[in-house]
Amino acid sequence: MRRKVLIVDDDKALLHLLRMKFEKFNDQFITLTAENGKEAEELLKSHSISLVVTDLQMPHVDGFALLALLTKNYPDIPVIVMTAHGRTKTEAVVKSKGAARYIEKPVVVETLAKEIIEELKRESEGGSLHNASLEMFIQLIEMEQKTCTIRVTDKKSEKFGVLFFIEGDLYNARINDLQGVEAAYVVFSWDQVSIAIENDCPSMEKKIEDDLQGILLEAMRLKDEAAAGSEEAFAEEGAEHAEAIHEKDEPTEIPIELLIQNKFESEFGENNWLKEINKDNSWDNLINAFQAFGNIFDSGLLKAAYIKKGQERETILMPIGKETVAISVYAKCDTDRLIQELIS
Repeated sequence: MRRKVLIVDDDKALLHLLRMKFEKFNDQFITLTAENGKEAEELLKSHSISLVVTDLQMPHVDGFALLALLTKNYPDIPVIVMTAHGRTKTEAVVKSKGAARYIEKPVVVETLAKEIIEELKRESEGGSLHNASLEMFIQLIEMEQKTCTIRVTDKKSEKFGVLFFIEGDLYNARINDLQGVEAAYVVFSWDQVSIAIENDCPSMEKKIEDDLQGILLEAMRLKDEAAAGSEEAFAEEGAEHAEAIHEKDEPTEIPIELLIQNKFESEFGENNWLKEINKDNSWDNLINAFQAFGNIFDSGLLKAAYIKKGQERETILMPIGKETVAISVYAKCDTDRLIQELIS
């Protein structure tokens, strides 16, 4: 999903020039424009804006008032201030008010574009995930007590939401101008999402006091109610799910299961540790979540995961290419030795 950049200035000629020149960057961001802070506020309510570039001197609602509004209600949206009336202390003042960057006019288009692209990269500095389980990922954020800003895009509706975590505690959620627990319910009800992680969270007032598990359960209940009330939506979702499974099940030249079976037999001979080996993409969401946290904590690529349920048989998961292989073993086996041999 391309990000939307809002440029606010009362100079119509400059807005026209930037719209025209920024067309070459359409693969990275879309440009929206407003002639003053009041128009900008209305666009913020109706569009998912990722970054704002604003002049300071404007009629009706000037850049200082817009910056204050963004800092209070949209703290995740970075602001680049540009002005033709720069003074020695102007840059320090606007940055103390929450601006991310400051440039003086006349604006060099290529320089402004570079500033915008660099600032947008921060949205996913901690990594990104596609088709991941949002519920599982959020629970891991809570468990690890991580401070971060999570940007979530719903692939079906292309809606965009933001979750704010401080030390694993959900402080706020936002979809356009909707905030708090109501916004969290909507974000957590999305099924097919892309997730971008920023390794920081702006200071803010805590607007969500509800328990995270309670919010997740309520979101699931609301989602179930919506699904029950729309058979057409249910059928469409089922068709998409079937198509996704079909795409994942494309055959490989050499069966992965056979490769692992041969390795197992060559290393362990005729022992009774192994039960069965299967490709099982039902584990993909868990594997994706593990991979994400490996990226966040810089622990390297996931080679294997051991799922211990305290039962007679346990499961070792191995991500190989686009496939997830589930190796069912008896609990009596030497798990440490087995995993070491499999990943070597």
